[in-house]
Amino acid sequence: MFRTLKFILPALLFAGTAKAQISKTGQFRLTPQEIKALTPTGAVNAPGSSNYSAVKEIVVIGDPSKPGIYMILLEVAANTKIAAHQHPDQRTATVVSGTWHFGYGNKFDQTKLKTLPIGSIYSEVAGQNHFAMTGNEPVVVEITGFGPSGVNYVNPKDDPRHK
Repeated sequence: MFRTLKFILPALLFAGTAKAQISKTGQFRLTPQEIKALTPTGAVNAPGSSNYSAVKEIVVIGDPSKPGIYMILLEVAANTKIAAHQHPDQRTATVVSGTWHFGYGNKFDQTKLKTLPIGSIYSEVAGQNHFAMTGNEPVVVEITGFGPSGVNYVNPKDDPRHK
């Protein structure tokens, strides 16, 4: 547990010094209800999301489309499979709720998934292809990166924006 905190705490402290959407001082303390209120009704996925309709993105701080640090929460519905894709920026993530299955590679391969329960951390290396899925429960993942972010699918036919 100490090792996990050693990696997460600096990221959260640094994120707290970034220009927050919620406070001009960069301070924020948010309840789950306040976090949900950060996403306006009818909002579309911000850069750095998979763009799947089963994935809701909440921008906590920063702007993933611009240079600078950002923090997003992804709420991923149960039984969601996300095809191989990559992001242009380096990102770190923490599983906040549910069980996330995450793997690296150029195509979705269930044998390469690692099961990540609540409290697990992982990286999304800039330009490295990865894929993920949920099981019978929804998952919430917190991702911190340094934008600008975006998403490119290995197979353009897998990109939900083109369907």
